[in-house]
Amino acid sequence: MTGADERGPVRAAGGVVTRPARAGVEVLLVHRPRYDDWSLPKGKTDPGESDEDAARREVEEETGYVCALGDEITTIRYVDRRGRDKQVRYWYMTVEGESGWVPNDEVDERRWCSPAEAATLVSYDADRGLVATLGGSDVRLEQPG
Repeated sequence: MTGADERGPVRAAGGVVTRPARAGVEVLLVHRPRYDDWSLPKGKTDPGESDEDAARREVEEETGYVCALGDEITTIRYVDRRGRDKQVRYWYMTVEGESGWVPNDEVDERRWCSPAEAATLVSYDADRGLVATLGGSDVRLEQPG
């Protein structure tokens, strides 16, 4: 096995970024061309970096939005595409400003959408579950059968 087992899981952090909208809130999603998927913004922590700092940095890098951390939502654990244990901590986040963003190889599109639209657009059940925490009767979360 790889050295990841001795060091523990790969650590990452991200956010459920929201803004007020006429019908409640909108949530921010990113499209990653490498995987051709839609997801919540997130990324790996740098050595010595706190999960909170990584969440703010990764959201800004992927979206161009400078965000404030709100309450922590949860930690998602899974095995990544390389067979490594990974854990991603998520926070609610709100936009405080913009640092500039252009489409790039990592994220080629960012989209604000209703929680209901986000729940149908995201590619992963874990992200769908996080979007469902925003509430609203129009958000549907499929339960594993």
